[in-house]
Amino acid sequence: MAQRIIGLQAPDFSMETVSGDGKEFGRVSLSDYKGKWLVLFFYPLDFTFVCPTEIIALSDAYEDFKDLDAEVLGVSVDSVHSHKAWINTPRDQNGLGGLNYPLAADFNKTVARSFGVLDEESGAAYRGLFIIDPEGVVKYQVVTDMNVGRSNDETLRVLQALQSGGLCAANWRPGQAHLKG
Repeated sequence: MAQRIIGLQAPDFSMETVSGDGKEFGRVSLSDYKGKWLVLFFYPLDFTFVCPTEIIALSDAYEDFKDLDAEVLGVSVDSVHSHKAWINTPRDQNGLGGLNYPLAADFNKTVARSFGVLDEESGAAYRGLFIIDPEGVVKYQVVTDMNVGRSNDETLRVLQALQSGGLCAANWRPGQAHLKG
């Protein structure tokens, strides 16, 4: 069951990763993102149907996130070997065909559990997305059903609103005035 972690220090993590080009294994921890914004997202499982649409869309928008000094990290409960195989599978065969950011393996499910997105019954993660600020504080959290993909436009808009430092009305966009408090 999802839990509220907004305004709290993000749960620490250390996970194995595979690079977006599917060639290298590595390791990532929360401290690697100190001083940067992080868009951390969980998805249910590799080789599924909705997941590649989100993962590829985030990859296609990666430069937009980089322009906002944000890194992107995808996480599922699959192994790095499954991630590597999926990255190296062509898109026309339900693969990812390469990404602009790494995928992390939460094989023991501790990270999904600590972020409150693990479905204990199925063992997969819900679609959880967290924006973590440069000090490691969770500023945004959204968790959706496993069958519903998320919107990159909204994630980018929220990131920009958080970075603006002001009171942002519904549908606020960069360049618009902040609300007066």
